[in-house]
Amino acid sequence: MRALTFTSRNIKELLRDPISYVFCLGLPIVMLIVMTMVNASIPEPEIPEQAAAFFDTSSMQTTRVFNIEMLTPAIAVFGLTFIMLFGCIRVSSDRSGAFLTRLYASPMKGTDFILGYTLPFGFISLIQIAITYIAGGIISFIVKGEGFNILYMLLSLPLFIPSIILFVGIGIFFGTLLNDKAAPGVCSAVITAAAILGGIWMDIDQMGGAWSTVCGCLPFYHSVKYARCALAGDFNGMWLPLLITSAFALVIFVCAVVLFSHKTKSDR
Repeated sequence: MRALTFTSRNIKELLRDPISYVFCLGLPIVMLIVMTMVNASIPEPEIPEQAAAFFDTSSMQTTRVFNIEMLTPAIAVFGLTFIMLFGCIRVSSDRSGAFLTRLYASPMKGTDFILGYTLPFGFISLIQIAITYIAGGIISFIVKGEGFNILYMLLSLPLFIPSIILFVGIGIFFGTLLNDKAAPGVCSAVITAAAILGGIWMDIDQMGGAWSTVCGCLPFYHSVKYARCALAGDFNGMWLPLLITSAFALVIFVCAVVLFSHKTKSDR
């Protein structure tokens, strides 16, 4: 009951901030529309007739990351980085103020605090992902005359839970570790890293080399990859990146819980 009361308070605080609507709900839709327009403006590669005989043109039909089927899952994962940012700001602001100090005198336990921060941002994350997928399906229907597979869309939602735990855990970790002035800057760097190293705007698999190796060592790339595989119905290619993301999520979330519990005891 105490955790649910704390959860309700955090949801109200998030919904009271109009900027959260812009970044958590509006921005993913805007990015889908803008990137779809960019994709439509990219001309198809032209091969001279003299050279066409020497090339297998069918092999040159590579999938673009700006295609709506590839872009929608990536934008859904990218949207979680803003959930991470707002979660980090909420935790760091509560710690910097006198709010948590007063709650320390209450019967609330460490698990109540963690659940109180995790549940609201996890719930908002699911709503954000659902809205992103609905918007992507509508855009796909308008552009290509066909929407997404409804079954794959529904199956994709629960599969996002490891990614949600991952980014919420990062937010709690840095919100606990840093003050309310330093935390947003660090989370902004994580947002940039997730965009670049996650393969949201580029095809990491086709790049190869050392860059692909670096991206494969971090959870952002795997979060995007298994989300794309789930929407495409490629369940064979989904399991390995899903397991890697889940392992990262577990480790980071446990570290966040341990750090928060340690800070709670030291601040009492």
